[in-house]
Order: sequence, then C-alpha cells, then structure tokens
Amino acid sequence: MREIWFTSDFHFGHHNIIRYCNRPFANTQEMDAAIADRMNARVKPNDILYFLGDFCMGSAEQVAAYRKRLACRTIHFIEGNHDRITRTQQPLFASWGILSEVNVSKQRIVLCHYAMRVWPRHAQGAWHLYGHSHGNLLDEPLSLSMDVGIDSHDFRPWSFDEIQSVMQTKAMARNENLAPPVDDARICQS
Repeated sequence: MREIWFTSDFHFGHHNIIRYCNRPFANTQEMDAAIADRMNARVKPNDILYFLGDFCMGSAEQVAAYRKRLACRTIHFIEGNHDRITRTQQPLFASWGILSEVNVSKQRIVLCHYAMRVWPRHAQGAWHLYGHSHGNLLDEPLSLSMDVGIDSHDFRPWSFDEIQSVMQTKAMARNENLAPPVDDARICQS
C-alpha cells in the first residue's frame, strides 16, 4: 500500500545550515547522507512524498544527483526560498507549485513553504503544513497547522498518520477551547 509523506528543508549541500540550525553534523556530506538514509528508510519507491521547499544548494547537476539519492519516485514539490536552481529541474519531480491544496483520505491539506495564520478552508477543518521555520516557530496548539520540516522531526519525514494524530489532538483542544462555557448554576437547578 502506498503511504503519503510530508517533509521540507533538506538543504542538501548547504554548509551554513549546519550552523544556522545547529544540525548535529560535522559537514554537508555527513548531513546529506543522514537525511537521504532516513528518508529512504521510511519512504519507499511507490510511496508519495510532498516536499515543501528548500531542497539543495548547488548546480543543476547537483540537484539531479541529490534527487537520484531518494528512492521515492513520486515527489510533489512546493517551492521554497532556496530553490532557484532546483526550479530549473522541475521535470525531476511529479509536480511543482508555490501553494498546493490536496486531499488525503478525505482530509483537505494546504501545502506551502511558509507558515500562514489563515489558509483556504481553514474554518472548515483544512490543515496547513509548512516548512521554512526549521522548528523555530512557536506552535499554535489550537491551529490545525504544523511544521513538517526535518529539523522538527529528527531529520525524518512525517507520515500522514503521524500528522493526523497531531491534528486530532489539536482539533480536540480547539473544540474544547471554543465550546461555550457551561453555566454551573443552571445545571445545579435542573
């Protein structure tokens, strides 16, 4: 059975990201290998991966080489702010966009590299998944949005089931917080 995965912000070949994000790697070769290995350990060739931006640094040839390291054949790409060169290699990916709305198991999901406070159909229960913030943006516990970048998940992608579990917890908290207060005096009089 095909599984659905979400992730972002690999920054393959980006030496400075190790320092900027305090990544636990000595160099880009070690970082790149760890990210590719963790991806391939979870995301199988027939699975579907939604990648939410910032794939790699380097030339078009390096983009192709990094893409080859990933076993997943179907990668839908949402462009990030470090994807100028990757953009020239769009045919390596199943689709390309800036913002995407998808349905997975009847759940509407809005995908963007950047976090949004509101998004299409948010009031109807649509989720919003984003990257860019490298786990540094405070989570809004009542918002059906979350950072799916590798820096927020031990350099691994998020499965749909993992995200669904997080969102169910957020939805329950949201519903409890939005419920009208109970009038205890009225209850006692009944």
